[in-house]
Amino acid sequence: MKAKPCSASLALKTTHILPPDTNQYDTLFGGKLMAHLDDIGAIAAVKHANSPVVTASTDSVDFLAPVKIGQYISIEAFVTWTHHTSMEVFIRAITEDIRTGERTACTTAFMTFVAIDEAGKPIKVPSVYPETDDEKMLHESAPLRANRRAERRKQSKQLAETFGTVYGTEK
Repeated sequence: MKAKPCSASLALKTTHILPPDTNQYDTLFGGKLMAHLDDIGAIAAVKHANSPVVTASTDSVDFLAPVKIGQYISIEAFVTWTHHTSMEVFIRAITEDIRTGERTACTTAFMTFVAIDEAGKPIKVPSVYPETDDEKMLHESAPLRANRRAERRKQSKQLAETFGTVYGTEK
């Protein structure tokens, strides 16, 4: 399997924020933004793996600035690191006020996707290599994020076991 550059998975999406997408403060619902991130992140992962993918985790989604009605939001995603069957994808969103041209970085996120075959089983993905200084920085720091993800997953499993499937009022 031949390694691919980070840039080969680059995926871009631009959307206009309209009233149905917003909350009572006239800003984009966080969940709507997360759906956009998942969508473009998955596209980047599919481009890298050349196969279907499923979302395995979201490390963090940091809402750095509000996205207001009438603004445009441009979202960029690319694979920064791979393991056997998984891919870490870095995603950032930038808002733009089309009237003033003012641009603001509003969100950054790391998500992990797993490549799957027709039966839904994980399959091997090509490795990825960085070319730019920014890609190199993300690639070099990825193993630390992967270790944090593994630890967080253990904690999540422990919480799921502790709390089980019975609601608090049913205990």
